[in-house]
Amino acid sequence: MTDNKAVFRPPKTHRDEKEHRRQLAEAIWNIQDGKLYSTGEVTLNASSATTIVDDRRVGNESIILFMPLTANAVTELYGATMYITESDFAPRDHQFTINHANNSQTDRDFRYLIIG
Repeated sequence: MTDNKAVFRPPKTHRDEKEHRRQLAEAIWNIQDGKLYSTGEVTLNASSATTIVDDRRVGNESIILFMPLTANAVTELYGATMYITESDFAPRDHQFTINHANNSQTDRDFRYLIIG
């Protein structure tokens, strides 16, 4: 399952223009510092060949990159048993599906990055 943290997004409009500019500047500074707020965490389901990730940021053109956090996650990713196909994206449902090995390991933990 995922653990997506809520982030502050400046509103498109604000009744106080000075405050709005401050919020926009803060958001831009965060982006320049690499705080893109496009990351999440997932643990692959044990005893299943798929894991569904719910994330409002997923779209048809998204690229998903994974960083393994455990030894079993490294084996899963670099053992070429983990993949996402184009048909595994469901942007209307804000989901994507990860295909992976079906085993009983409960510690295949990853951070992921969504671009696009």
